[in-house]
Amino acid sequence: MMYQGGIAKFDPRTEKLTTWSLPAAVNIDAAQVNMVSPQHSDVDGKVWTQNNGFAGIHRLDLASGAIETIEPFRDAPKGEPHNIYDVVPDSKNNAYFTDFRQRHIGRIDAKTGEVKLYAAPTPASAPRRGTMDANDRLWFAEYRANRVAMFDTRKEKFKEWPMPTPWTAPYDVVLDKNGQAWTGSMSTDRVVRLDPDSGSTVEYLLPHETNIRRVFVDNSTTPVSFWVGSNHGASIVKLEPLD
Repeated sequence: MMYQGGIAKFDPRTEKLTTWSLPAAVNIDAAQVNMVSPQHSDVDGKVWTQNNGFAGIHRLDLASGAIETIEPFRDAPKGEPHNIYDVVPDSKNNAYFTDFRQRHIGRIDAKTGEVKLYAAPTPASAPRRGTMDANDRLWFAEYRANRVAMFDTRKEKFKEWPMPTPWTAPYDVVLDKNGQAWTGSMSTDRVVRLDPDSGSTVEYLLPHETNIRRVFVDNSTTPVSFWVGSNHGASIVKLEPLD
């Protein structure tokens, strides 16, 4: 609940809506709660989200309704900018987050609360949205570096791949069932399919201005299908590769 300082869950089976509000101390005017991530709440009954108002991360305990707050950059030098853009849990419900104003991927240990920061190879790369694959590898866009990147959370190692067209500025990344990574450009209206093993890419130029944001892959089709919302066209775009 972005500007209401809360988190919501809708159960389509019961049609019940449940909401939780941030504690008063952090429910400030600047609060902006984004990117609710319940993917692995089955592990410990906790749900992660982030707060764009002050570079904070919240964790909701579904059993008690309590919300705790972690501020990874509380002790950063005064004036040093940070923007936690996304928070993505791994299979053990540890939280990984992207620092869009810098180059870092952060980790919050689900059991101890310990925070670690990992610097991506390219400075000022602006890590943005991403997804965790089945092997706990975080795939994310390096918006200002014009790259797609992967952080292997088990080996604690990065890998980066450049986009074929300058100023692509990838926004989001998702891996398909064949191990291909898909992303899209906010500015060039191109969809990019990356083969991480060879580094080769295929570009698909969309027929009209789209302004690509979050991307999706349908693995039930052969070949896989790519879906994206068209922010500038009030429509949904489906891409079907020919190979």
